[in-house]
Amino acid sequence: MDINRSGSKPSVKGPEAWFTGSVRIDPLMNPPEPARVASASVTFEPGARTAWHTHPLGQTLIVTAGLGWVQREGGAIEEIRPGDVVWFEPGEKHWHGATASTGMTHIAIQEALNGSPVDWMEQVTDAQYGA
Repeated sequence: MDINRSGSKPSVKGPEAWFTGSVRIDPLMNPPEPARVASASVTFEPGARTAWHTHPLGQTLIVTAGLGWVQREGGAIEEIRPGDVVWFEPGEKHWHGATASTGMTHIAIQEALNGSPVDWMEQVTDAQYGA
């Protein structure tokens, strides 16, 4: 049995290559192989967001605080609130983050395929974010 104590893993800043704005990532679980699932609590300050990306085996988001936005390629921006659970299909291009005026925290859960849980793409432009 492995217990991950709160605060036992250091927070990391969301890399600029993958995020716009101020983002903090708090790892929750990343068990060794053969397990493939990993999760983190991700906090976005107002205006912060991910780049466009996909997940080879899909992704679940559980919103825990604040107010956020998600968008699937070709779809409208949708509002997400605490308690909402969002599922992105495997390979579905999307982004997520805080609204322009309110921060947001979610738990992100995804599985790795061939060692990779995510494929990062281009940044979400200010025009796309403000649409």
